[in-house]
Amino acid sequence: MAGQIHDQFTFPIYFDLSATFLYALTGALVAIRRQYDIIGLFVLALVSGVGGGLMRDSIFIQSGPPLAIKDERYLYVVIAGCLAAALFSHRMDRLQKVILFADALGLGAYAVVGVSRSLNAGFAVLPAIMIGVINASGGGLLRDVLVRDEPLLFKPGQVYVLAALAGAGLFVLLLTQFHQTVETAGLLAVGATFLVRLLAIIFNWKTVAVVRIPPPTPPAPPPGPPNPST
Repeated sequence: MAGQIHDQFTFPIYFDLSATFLYALTGALVAIRRQYDIIGLFVLALVSGVGGGLMRDSIFIQSGPPLAIKDERYLYVVIAGCLAAALFSHRMDRLQKVILFADALGLGAYAVVGVSRSLNAGFAVLPAIMIGVINASGGGLLRDVLVRDEPLLFKPGQVYVLAALAGAGLFVLLLTQFHQTVETAGLLAVGATFLVRLLAIIFNWKTVAVVRIPPPTPPAPPPGPPNPST
């Protein structure tokens, strides 16, 4: 299937740059909460912003230097994310909902970009969807590893990666079965991912552990001394 469609793929750069800014902003906010200096701020913003793309290009597609390194615009939007976080960090409690909405948009955009670039590189559909999900969640994974947190990607919680998976799958479906243009399919897939993520936040949809292992039963206390009155 990839051989039939991958040559048709060209994706608007503003999708990728917008997602990079949104993810860089979230990474910079983590650095501010942990009171990191300017280097820590930039590194977390960079990893969060382009980490998924670096994994996509360096590990999977392997078509030369990663796009985030070749195109300096990615560094500009990472810097913009750092500045936005620094300027508005004192208002972030008020802007928490806005950040959640922005993150949901970034999630869908990165998932679609990852699938698009993978199909354009000649990958089959299922590997392309997998790379799209990694593109969407890889930056957050690397960020959590750097700050020594257990990655949210691995823990049961609100529907997040599954939303990216739904968006990536819908993007491929619209292209291959409904023959939509790349931009139309991308916008619809990003919108669907955003909707799923928004509903998950509103209704607190959560994933659960695959197997629930009950905690070990505590040992019985040792018998007390005999009662002399008996």
